This record gives sequence, structure tokens and C-alpha cells, in this order.
Amino acid sequence: MPLASPVPRAAWSRPGLRAAVTTGVFLTTLWNMRCFLHPPEASGQAPKHREPLVVLVWEWPSKQVPNMSRDVCQELYGIRGCWLTTQRQLLHRAHVVVFPASRLQHGRDELPKEKPPGQHWLWVSLESPSNTKALAGWNQTFNWVMTYRRDSDIFMPYGKLVPNRSGTINIPPKTNLVSWVISNYHRSQKRASVYKTLSRYLHVNIYGKANKKPLCQGCLLPITSQSMFYLAFENSIHRDYITEKLWRNALLAGTVPVVLGPPRANYEQFVPPDSFIHVDDFGSLAELATFLKSINSSRYRQFFSWQRSFSVKLYTDWRERLCSICTAYPSLPHNSLYPDLESWFNT
Repeated sequence: MPLASPVPRAAWSRPGLRAAVTTGVFLTTLWNMRCFLHPPEASGQAPKHREPLVVLVWEWPSKQVPNMSRDVCQELYGIRGCWLTTQRQLLHRAHVVVFPASRLQHGRDELPKEKPPGQHWLWVSLESPSNTKALAGWNQTFNWVMTYRRDSDIFMPYGKLVPNRSGTINIPPKTNLVSWVISNYHRSQKRASVYKTLSRYLHVNIYGKANKKPLCQGCLLPITSQSMFYLAFENSIHRDYITEKLWRNALLAGTVPVVLGPPRANYEQFVPPDSFIHVDDFGSLAELATFLKSINSSRYRQFFSWQRSFSVKLYTDWRERLCSICTAYPSLPHNSLYPDLESWFNT
């Protein structure tokens, strides 16, 4: 005996009901095929977390530890589901543990004794290889790195240019030609020898501890903004190592940076080519000095064309840097491990 149709033939013959049933079958089929249409993420990628991502900072990168009792990532930066903590007792709940290089000078005794399964360890450094010690002992230890280098798992620049729509140029009044703020002066550094030669051809206004003229908090930008040019000389020369000397002391202050660091092409990956002067642009420091002293107002103004489309964003708060781990987490390689951290960092 044939089974009775679940819908009377007269009703089924109505176009509206027939379309509704057909649509329902189609949607049901799609739902059953969802695993084929959207397969699970590859094992090389971190799985998506519906629970808050716990980021344990083993030791805070700076001396002053902020209040971490609140949901700082969401309150300050709008990053949800990111729990930033310094409570070591939460080690076994942490998805990521952050180890600042500046706090690992005493070797493996500073690290946890065991690493929970599925947990990822992140090595963080804002210093250049020339200023980073004791890396040889960190083989097969860290899953990810977070540095100023663009090829890091998490890129952490000192600053960047962000789009704006002002369309205007703002150049502060100038009262002198060149200034330089320097705290740690070592004759062995390249910047020391470059300054010594350059100072034979022009006067440089020097501030900072090295010249026994420390600047008060909040005085740096008003001081450097009075100069037409600022010596944004890095303490060591490494790829992508472009620090606050460019971003804050020069560009944000409203003066033209004269840079000493990686090659010009590397700087141009961060800022427009006509926004700075590179020491290597000239055959000699005497030629550089002549250019700085003889530049006219029209040519000088061209160095600030970037202001029509961009403004400077500084990264100064470690909370913002560390909260960005949660944003990057879903796209990070899930099974990576640095076999030789020293070799990678010194490359």
C-alpha cells in the first residue's frame, strides 16, 4: 500500500507552497554540506577561539607595570575577547605567554619549568641585534617573534604613517638649523663619527644626557620643532631598525629628519622618499652640510608634502602592542618553532 503524501496533492499544486518546500530542501542540503564548503582550518593555522584568548605577560617589558585588573584591550583599543594578564598562576590557562628579551638576561631559569600542550611562547624585542645579548641559549624555545622587523610573526614598529584627509601642511616656526637629542654617546658608534665630521661644517644644537642638557618631560617636541633639521641617527645599523628618532623626534615634531640607519630603500618602505634626507644621499658630509645650509624655503616645504595625506601614529604603550597579539593570533602559524633564534635575528 503506497504511503500517503505528507502534503495533499491539491495543496502541493499551489506554486507558493511548492516553492517554499523546494527552498527548504535546498537550504537543508547546504547546511549538511557546510563541512565540505567550509572545511576546518588547516593544522598550520591557529584554531579560532570562542572563549577569551589569555595572553600572559611573564614579565612586563618596562619597569612600570600598569593596572591590568580591567579588560584593557577592549576598553582602550576595542579588541574583544583578549585577556591580558601578568598573573603567573594562570600559566596553564594561557594560550600565549610573552617573554620580553630585556627580561631574559639570566637564562632559562627565568622561564616556566614546563610548557602546557598547545600553548605558544612569544619572544618580544624592540632592540636591535647589536643591543641584544645572550640569544644563543634560546634554540627550540619560542614559537613566534614580535619585533620591529617586518618579517616578524607580529610586526611591532615604533611608529607609522596613517591616512588623514586634512590636505594641509603645518610647519612650526624655525629658529635654528640642526638639532640632536642624544642620551647614550659612544665613540665606537657610527653616529658618533658622523656627527664629529658633520659638526666641522655646521653647528648642531645638542640636547640630552650625553651633553648634560637633559630635557624635561614634554619638552622634547617643542625643542626639536624649532630646528629645520633633526639628526635621526640610529645607535646601530640594521634592517627595519627605524626608531622613535624618526617618528617622534623628527616627523611628529615637524622637522625634517636627516637619517643614519639602514639604506634609503629600507626607509622608503616606511615613509615617502621626499620626507627625509639620508646621509648616504651625498658623496661626503661636507656636501650634506652645504645642502642643509643652502636650501630655500620652497624646497624645504616639499619635505612636508606627506602631511596632506598622512599623520604620525606612535606606538608607546606596551598595552597596545601586546593587545595586538589577539588580533594577529588567528593568522599565526600554529606549528612553528624557531630552531635558532640568534641566527634569525642576526640575519
